[in-house]
Amino acid sequence: MELKKLKQHGECHWEIPRQGAMRVPAFVYGDRNLVSEMDEKVFEQLTNVACLPGIVRGAMAMPDAHWGYGFPIGGVAAFDPEDGGVISVGGVGYDISCGVRTLHTGMAREDIVPHIETLIERLFKAVPAGVGSEGKLRLSPANLDDVLVEGARWAVSEGYGIPEDLAHTEEEGRLAGADPSCVSDTAKSRQHRQVGTLGSGNHYLEVQYVEEIYHPSAARALGLEKNLVVVAIHCGSRALGHQIGTDYLQVLGKAAARYRIPIRERELVCAPINSPEGSRYYRAMACGVNCALANRQVITHLVREVFSDVFPQARIRTLYDISHNTCKIEEHVVEGKKSRLYVHRKGATRAFGPGRPEIPAVFRDMGQPVLIGGTMGTCSYILVGQESGEALAWGSACHGAGRSMSRKAALKRWKGAKVLSDLAGRGILVRAASIRGAAEEAPEAYKDVRVVVDATHRAGLAAKVALLRPMACIKG
Repeated sequence: MELKKLKQHGECHWEIPRQGAMRVPAFVYGDRNLVSEMDEKVFEQLTNVACLPGIVRGAMAMPDAHWGYGFPIGGVAAFDPEDGGVISVGGVGYDISCGVRTLHTGMAREDIVPHIETLIERLFKAVPAGVGSEGKLRLSPANLDDVLVEGARWAVSEGYGIPEDLAHTEEEGRLAGADPSCVSDTAKSRQHRQVGTLGSGNHYLEVQYVEEIYHPSAARALGLEKNLVVVAIHCGSRALGHQIGTDYLQVLGKAAARYRIPIRERELVCAPINSPEGSRYYRAMACGVNCALANRQVITHLVREVFSDVFPQARIRTLYDISHNTCKIEEHVVEGKKSRLYVHRKGATRAFGPGRPEIPAVFRDMGQPVLIGGTMGTCSYILVGQESGEALAWGSACHGAGRSMSRKAALKRWKGAKVLSDLAGRGILVRAASIRGAAEEAPEAYKDVRVVVDATHRAGLAAKVALLRPMACIKG
């Protein structure tokens, strides 16, 4: 992205001034190098988003932003339904409610290391991974509708977890407003055996340990200490979410034409929030969110089963579960008064500061936990939301490292077997469902997550709490 097109407000805060049909400016967060290295398409997509009806304050890009469909990945935008605001498939993405759940194990690194190969092999067998992967859980149409309405609460009620898991999950495990009648039979048929599976792409299950603590009081509140082993689960709504996106791309495309909304990129199709089409998409999207929450809850149960066999002394509990491909109805202060907005976060994580009622009571005084996945060869982070981030970006932060290279380019540059052997040589065990997928997910195909998180911290979006190093990883 050409810096001369931008106005700099701070070390990690840049503005694309209003021009042409833009209703609001756009804002980019990141240090000089990160922003200058962003694809020019990010600039183009942000300015397109800033042209949409009812957008409030600005279109925003997080430090990990890169080109996406319609919205950039790492894009954030809020819309006011009382001002003709719209809802967009491109603002959520196809992997609805893709997110991260981090689990405490109550064990130290030195306890795990002698048995790490046994552990990762058992986890690899227990948690299905890969394209089209299916699990043992088979759901009837009625059961699946229950999942789409109740989310992780359904899973816990069926014995796949404990009530404490829900207390440490965004939305307490269930997004209100879901309506299975808004989800196509095709989407449902693709999902009936995919609850409790990782899928492919950048999804993973990773055994990690805490290497650094940056924020001691927040770390204590989260139960984190150096060398503690945690497990991170990164996945979403699987085929159901993708099909919802595919279905509603057509529905909202026709709606945009009907309501005469200018569309500058196909995946930016949208409909007024208060229209029948917009309402139906929101209710279907909420089903996708609940499906993803149930998926990560069932995987949590599978992880508990493996740990109870390999390490009977382990006590697996949920630290937090947060999504990064959603549209949420939230209350925010706009020009001095509270407004009800539809906040799209596509490849961006909600990162509310202290005091918000949406945050579990145990964390409310410090801010919401923010879980940032890195790559299988680098590190991941835990942060907490900052009050300043709500004024900057509706309480949003990055979601990961962000790709710096396409999957196609990564395949040309790396061989999957070499990627896995190099990681093993560094003491990181990886079990991959696909050798091709391992090449696509080569750590070097991503931005440096350390730089991305530092920029997030310095911008005031969220504060660093802990750095987590990988020990073993399962990749789809």
